[in-house]
Amino acid sequence: MGTYNLPRNVKGEGRILFIFSTKALIYSLIGVAIGLIFYFIFKTIGTSFIGVICVCVCGLIGFIIGTFKVPDSTAFEITKKTGGENIDEVIKRAIRFKMKKNRIYVYKQEEVEKKEVTKDD
Repeated sequence: MGTYNLPRNVKGEGRILFIFSTKALIYSLIGVAIGLIFYFIFKTIGTSFIGVICVCVCGLIGFIIGTFKVPDSTAFEITKKTGGENIDEVIKRAIRFKMKKNRIYVYKQEEVEKKEVTKDD
C-alpha cells in the first residue's frame, strides 16, 4: 500500500512552539501585557501573587481569542449566526458595529406596480 498526502488548510500560519500560531502568539502577548497592568496594581497593594494569576489568566484569554472558533450550536442566537468563525473576527465586527453607533442599514427593494390610467369620456 502506498502513502498519500492529505491536503490541510493551514492558511499560511506557521506554528511556533507547536501550539502557538503567529496570530495566537500575538494575542497571547497582548493579553499578558494587559495582565501586567493588573500585576503592577496588585504589587503596589502588596499582593503580587494575585497579579501573577491575572497575568496568566489574561494570557490564556488572549490565546483562546487568537486560536479557537465560535462553536456551531443552535442553543444561542449568536452561535447560530457566527458558528465556525474565528473569535477575533467576531469581536472585531462587534467593535466596528459599536463604533457606527449601532446603525443597521437595510436595503429594501420594493416592486412598484404600474397601473394604466385611462379616462373614459
